Formats: sequence, structure tokens, C-alpha cells
Amino acid sequence: MTRKVDLAILGAGSAGVTALFTLLRAGKSVVLINSGPEGTTCARVGCMPSKALIEVASLYHAKTRQAAFGIAGTEALSVDGPKVMARVRDIRDKLVNGFITRTHKHLDETQFIDGFATLTGPNSVEVNGETIEAGAIIIATGSSPVLPAPFRALGDALWTTDTFFEQADLPKSVAIVGLGVIGCEIGQALGRLGVEVHGFDAAPVIAGIKDPVVAEAAAEALGQDMSLTLGATVEPTREADGTVTIKAGEKTMRVERVLASIGRRPNVAGLGLESLGVELDDKGMPAYDPETLQIGDLPVYMTGDVNADRPLLHEAKDEGKIAALNIIAGARKSFRRRVPLAVAFTSPQIATVGAAFDTLDPEQIAVGTAKAQDNGRSKVKAETAGLIRVYADKTSLKLLGATLAIGDGEHMAHWLALAIEQGLTVDACLESPFYHPVLEETLQDALMSCLSNSGQKLPHPPGLTPA
Repeated sequence: MTRKVDLAILGAGSAGVTALFTLLRAGKSVVLINSGPEGTTCARVGCMPSKALIEVASLYHAKTRQAAFGIAGTEALSVDGPKVMARVRDIRDKLVNGFITRTHKHLDETQFIDGFATLTGPNSVEVNGETIEAGAIIIATGSSPVLPAPFRALGDALWTTDTFFEQADLPKSVAIVGLGVIGCEIGQALGRLGVEVHGFDAAPVIAGIKDPVVAEAAAEALGQDMSLTLGATVEPTREADGTVTIKAGEKTMRVERVLASIGRRPNVAGLGLESLGVELDDKGMPAYDPETLQIGDLPVYMTGDVNADRPLLHEAKDEGKIAALNIIAGARKSFRRRVPLAVAFTSPQIATVGAAFDTLDPEQIAVGTAKAQDNGRSKVKAETAGLIRVYADKTSLKLLGATLAIGDGEHMAHWLALAIEQGLTVDACLESPFYHPVLEETLQDALMSCLSNSGQKLPHPPGLTPA
């Protein structure tokens, strides 16, 4: 059997479905091919179920400081592990089903294929014994957890983020190996729910933080909820009783379960990329244009997590749309990408906005710092851990980037992303209103600090513009 369509999309996640809707609106004939469970990585195994776990952990953890507010009796609170995990799955399933329902609402039975597609050339794929000839192909097959051989040998004592949320109960103890965003989020949440948590990472920092000042503050805060071992390689061994012995540097410990959050690799195995006739690197990946997502001059595009560039939902959606718009236009066209923005929903929240600290010339930038402990609202809330660091060009005062580890940092990070997107200077940012008492006054203090450290003298007080 052979079928001809304008477009074949491989993968029904954020990138693939965004491309699908864009192409359907343009009147293109499209087939969406998906292998395995539908639903985005975010909704099924990533950011959404982890937030459901974090929410209950935050509620339970609040008991540790309620006595200071005059609230008694919280010592009677307890965690029902099975109910916690059941609620997380219930929320997850509703979100996933909502996404799937919205997707299929726009498709008929001929436009969706449940099966594994293999490329047979730049204009054709085979799936379930059928050949699809397409004017263009969008690869949006996502990613899967990285599992080195020593971890695969752990059997059912090993969890990944793809399997953790399926567990019926919380463990008594767990080793979190890999302290990126999801490792930090799940590790801290479990620690706050009473699980003995040991976190490990080969890097010297958590959550990939590039600013050393913020990295130190974040590690100190998360170290209150789990033990941290950084800059050490982990050697796991399954014991006869089913537990796991962990060796990391000079440390040795035994845990009930191991959660591997070492990273994710593109789902390209068996995809047939070699049929495209382009060179593949040592990981089996072709080179592609990061601005157009196109592989060479072929009518094939790599979008979303599968290209391993910006593994975030909003970036995947943008990439799906960029690829679709290029296909519709029939010409190579670059689109300006959004200001980089990433958030870890830990406590305090960790966020990076704009240019990363390690990419900036220290001689050319002014850095402003402000701490939560100096903020009145933070004192009222009794949540004084964390700080903000903002970076600006010394000469122009243009805001370049920021790193945060502070309560409700997600909102300040969006404010900063908007300011950087609009090309604002530090003094222009200070002309915005800052209400009192709010956590955003810490951001105001950081901007004032940045202005002071720039050595620039303004013709009028910052924050005031002559009428």
C-alpha cells in the first residue's frame, strides 16, 4: 500500500502536534504517526506530574514552620503514600487525556497512524506495512531516559522519570542520580514528604546553574531536604535483598530504590536516518539548521526534544511551528527565537533568563545582587532563602540576563524575559512600578545594585522620569 500526502509528522508530542495544527490550517494534507503512548513528555512523565507531587509536598512541609505562626497540632499530620501517588496519576491522566482529545478532534481515522515509522528516504516512510510518500517530513519523536549499563542491571530497584509516577507508594529511601531540574524537583519533594533522599551529580552544581553565587545558595537550600553529593561518579550495585548499595567518592550507602535522572537521549534508534544520505555523527544524529530545523537541503526537519537542543515545552512548540511555516512558505526562513527562559519549581525556585552567566565577559558586565532575607514580604512569609542576580552591559546598561534562586521566582523570571525581549536598560526597568510589600522588590533591589555597580551616572534618580 502507498499513500501520498503533503506532510508526514513522526511523533504526537508538543512539537509534532503544533506543526500539525499549523499545517492543517494552511490546508495541507497531513498524516500524524506516533509510536507508543500519546501525550507530551511534559504532561505524561515530566513537568506536570512533578508539579502535582511538589504541591502536596509543599503543603505537608508547611507544618515544619507553622508553630512559629502560632499554629499548633501539626505534628499529627501524616503522609498517605498510596493516596499521594494516586492523586498525582489522576491529575497526570486528565492532562494527558485532554491533550490527546484536542489532537484527535482535528483528525479523521486516515490522518493518524499508531505505529513505528521508518524513513526510507527524504520523502518517504514505512509504517505498519504501508508506504507514505510525503512532500516533507517532520521528525518529532521526542526523547527517552539515558541509562548506563550499571543502572540497567538494577532491575526493578531502578526508576526513571518515565516509570516513577507509576509507583503505587512512596519509597522509604531513594538515591536521585542526576540533579538536573527534574532530579532536584522530585528529590526535594520526596524529602519533604518524609522519604530519606540522597542526591548525586557528577557536576559540581545542581540544576546546571552557571552563576557560582546562585549555585551555592541553591545547593544550600535544597540540602535542607536531601543530602547532596556533587562532583562524584555513582557506582550502584543491586544486593540480594533487592536494595541498592551506592558508592560515590568516599561515600557508601544503601537505599531502597534509585531514580536515574541522568538525562534524556533523542529517539532516533531504528528511525532510518541513514536513508537520508547525509553524514551522521557518533550519536547517529544528522546536522541540522537550528534556525530553520531543516536537515541540509532535504525536506526533512528535526523538532522538539529529538534534536536535543532546547528540551522545553514552549521551545518544542516554537520549533514545530517554525518547521511548518517553512514548509508552507516553500522557502528557508529563519525566525528569531524567544529569550531563553528555564524554571525549576524547587523551593526556592531556580530560574535562568537570557544570557547565561558563563557566556558573558566579566569585564564588560555589571552584576546586581539582592537577597530574599532583606525583603519585607519574605520576612512576613518566613521564606528568606534565596537571591537574585541580574547582568547588564556596563556601557549601554542593556539588561542581558539573570539567574534566580528565590521564592516565586517563576513570576520574576517572566518579567525579566519580557524586559530582555524588549531590549530594556536597567534604568528603564526601574521606571516600572514596584508595589509594596511584594517579593518583586527584591528584583528592584537587584536592578539598583546592578546600576550602582555599572559606574554609570544618570541625569535623574533611577525610577523617575522628568515629565
